[in-house]
Amino acid sequence: MRKRAASDVLGAVAVLAGLAVPGAAADETQGDVLISDVTFEGGKNIVVDIYDRTVTVSGTFTHPSGIQDADFVLWRGPAGANPYQVYDDRFVSNQYYVHADCVASSATTSTCSQTFTFEPDWLLTNAHAGTWKVSVQGVANDDSWTHTPEYTTTRLQRQSALTVNAGPEPAAKGTALTVTGKLSRANWDTLDRRGYAGQPVQLQFRKAGTTTYTTVRTVTTSSTGTLSTTVTAAEDGYWRWSFAGTSTTPAVKAAGDFVDVQ
Repeated sequence: MRKRAASDVLGAVAVLAGLAVPGAAADETQGDVLISDVTFEGGKNIVVDIYDRTVTVSGTFTHPSGIQDADFVLWRGPAGANPYQVYDDRFVSNQYYVHADCVASSATTSTCSQTFTFEPDWLLTNAHAGTWKVSVQGVANDDSWTHTPEYTTTRLQRQSALTVNAGPEPAAKGTALTVTGKLSRANWDTLDRRGYAGQPVQLQFRKAGTTTYTTVRTVTTSSTGTLSTTVTAAEDGYWRWSFAGTSTTPAVKAAGDFVDVQ
């Protein structure tokens, strides 16, 4: 394991790169480079398990003289505050700053993309889950530029998992059926998966031969993330748990567990 304190590797990358620090320049946008369509992973949240995950951010940049280069930086903290918490794996891993790759689609417009690798065994801690701001800068061939410190936001989440087991199987009609399960998520501090406590999870049922699940009740996870409730066995069908997700953890549904009711 090569886990290090996040404070050791989270720094003002933008300054080292010659890029204005996000918070200090929160109202600073110069030049006339047009920036559009900036997304991480096509607009999806960034979900990381306990192993490395590489994602791509891309955007469109336009200027009459053409585009020279571009930069994307993840950061968070109040505008104007110091120090800034900046996530840039290229600085952490390589000790220097590499600009985004830009491909021209015309004399004036380029699509620029850049990858970030999130490393739970080195940089990430549980405290990093949540919303991050995205700073974007585009530089034109005539050296004019536009820097938008808070162009958009993205959400970094800890991967979730949900299990279910319904029994006894087969079940006699009218008898008690116990449905158990567990909601867990990636723990970036310990590099394993731990139960997610105190979360509302819906118990759902789908009658055999149909395609739609119906919510039966909501159960709160225990201190270890476990779930348990008792229902009446009435007809053949599938039981599952469904979690709506939080800002730090994505939604997840367990695969349905079929129970034969006789």
